Formats: sequence, structure tokens, C-alpha cells
Amino acid sequence: MPFITYLSGLLTAQMLSDDQLISGVEIRCEEKGRCPSTCHLCRRPGKEQLSPTPVLLEINRVVPLYTLIQDNGTKEAFKSALMSSYWCSGKGDVIDDWCRCDLSAFDASGLPNCSPLPQPVLRLSPTVEPSSTVVSLEWVDVQPAIGTKVSDYILQHKKVDEYTDTDLYTGEFLSFADDLLSGLGTSCVAAGRSHGEVPEVSIYSVIFKCLEPDGLYKFTLYAVDTRGRHSELSTVTLRTACPLVDDNKAEEIADKIYNLYNGYTSGKEQQTAYNTLMEVSASMLFRVQHHYNSHYEKFGDFVWRSEDELGPRKAHLILRRLERVSSHCSSLLRSAYIQSRVDTVPYLFCRSEEVRPAGMVWYSILKDTKITYLI
Repeated sequence: MPFITYLSGLLTAQMLSDDQLISGVEIRCEEKGRCPSTCHLCRRPGKEQLSPTPVLLEINRVVPLYTLIQDNGTKEAFKSALMSSYWCSGKGDVIDDWCRCDLSAFDASGLPNCSPLPQPVLRLSPTVEPSSTVVSLEWVDVQPAIGTKVSDYILQHKKVDEYTDTDLYTGEFLSFADDLLSGLGTSCVAAGRSHGEVPEVSIYSVIFKCLEPDGLYKFTLYAVDTRGRHSELSTVTLRTACPLVDDNKAEEIADKIYNLYNGYTSGKEQQTAYNTLMEVSASMLFRVQHHYNSHYEKFGDFVWRSEDELGPRKAHLILRRLERVSSHCSSLLRSAYIQSRVDTVPYLFCRSEEVRPAGMVWYSILKDTKITYLI
């Protein structure tokens, strides 16, 4: 609907007059065209022929929609309907900062469910770059101003690989309020709370410090309200960075293995070579193989020489460990040069000042939890 048609309708309904304008709306005309005769606000003495396609509506302040209604009874009904629709899914009434649900808005457990529980969105923290052992995740607090009250966030993390039945292995569950903020959780996980661009918005973060390099991990987050309801799941799946490999040591081990394989190999030398190759990590073994083949492949590649000198069984035990290296890391380990970098990660660790009884079902609101920040 064009603005001028809208204004004409308001004028006809006697809702616009010179002495009573609608709150929050300013009408202004510019002399760029012809003003319709129905717009009495655009008329100026001696300039009736000069007028615009006017900028008729301009918002100079934001007001609730129901304040535009003049009748008090209609205004209150409209306000109640809007608040119910926005905060209580249209199935209850807003009372202070909570929803009083209608009798039809109860779930199978007999709990009111008219106030929706928003889904938190888990994401990688942009301030901490993932490394081979450290990953930082964060999410924005979904506590609404009115309605359901978030009491906790549950974070699940597990390593996913071809050796693990993901249906049977559920990983580890951490309560943000009871495990992380209380300081009772593992030393490998640190929690924090900060504020976004708007002070009223809280951002929660969790740093995992003891992950395995070159590992595929799945992180899942959901919110819990004071009635025990769970929100929809939010999931992040990522692979940690490749492990740190000492390239000089890998080359030294390759030379050592060549010397043990060279010529007649006694039982003692066979056992020394076997122990050496089994003691190093899978990534280091991959790099040892790379250096061995680069320097001594003309005498037989690493796989063939290992099978010949150690026998098929021991060689298989060694070589199958190479299968644990991901395709991404294996391509990097074939590089001519390997360069390492060490970063220092600053973070805040939060600890709750409140002691909660174990096994509580009804929780207090998470936002009201008193927190001490430790650097």
C-alpha cells in the first residue's frame, strides 16, 4: 500500500489531525512534485501546485505498535495479544517476566511448555586458533527477557574414529553450572563468561586443553530450563591440528634404522629396530618413513626392508600404526620441510561462589549465578 493511500485512510478515519499526531510518526513534505489534494498537511499558502512524491513517514523514535491505538481497552487487548504471541507462543499470558500458560499448553509430563526454550548455537571461538591439543568453543546465552529461565547448559564431547562405535560410546557430559563454573571439573577444561557488543548479552566459552592431535571430535550443546526441559541440540565437529613432530629427530631415527637394517641383522639389532619404531608416535613414524625412503630407497623402501628384516608379523604391527594418520596430516608429513609454531593462549577461568546440592532437579537461573574470574 502506498504511503499516501495509507495516510488518506487514516485521515478519513479521523485519526490524523493538526493537533493530534500519532506517537512516533513524523510527516514531512518536500517540493519535488505535485501533492495530492487529499493531503491537507502538504498544503502551503501560495504553493499548492508545488509538491513532491513526499517522504510522508519518517521514524524518529521506536514505540510499541499497540501505543498507536487510541482506545484504552483496545490498546490493552492488543498489547496482551502481542506479548502473548511473542513470548508465550500465543498460548499464555505474560505476568511480570514469566508466562502463565493456558490449560491446553502442557506437555505429556504435565509441565507447562508455552514458553519456547531457544536453541543455543555452538561455534568455534574466533579469538583462539585451534591447535593440536587445544580447542575453544563459545555460544551466546539464550536466556530470554520474558518466559523460560535457563538453569544450565550441557556440553557433550567425544572422539569419533573408525575404531569407536559412536552409538555405544557417548563420550563425556559436562554441566556448565555444576562441573565447569563450580571448578569441580577436570583440569583439562576451563570455562569463562564474557560480554558481547551489547553489555546485556553474555557469551559463554569453554576451552578444551587435553585433546589428542589429529583427532576427530564431536561437540554437542543444549540448554536446560528450570523445569528440566531440553532445547534442540547444536553440534560442532572438527579435527584437531596435526601433532608436533621433531624433524631432526625423525631423520636421525631413519639413519639409525638404516644402519640396523644394513648388512647382517642379528636378533639384538632386529629387536632394537622394532622397539625404536614402536616407541615413536604414529606421526613421527610416518616422518621416519619419509626420510628413510628419501635417502635409502635405492636399497629398498622402508616397508619392504622392514618386512625383510623384522618378519611379516612385526612389520605389520609397526606399519598398521600409519593408518591412524589422517590424509591431511600424512600429506603435510610428506613435505620437504616441517616448521613448528608455539602459541600462548590467554584465557579467563570462572568459578562459581555458590555451592549447589548434588542431584538437584530444580535449578536456579544460570544468569543469577555469582562468578569469580581467575586469570
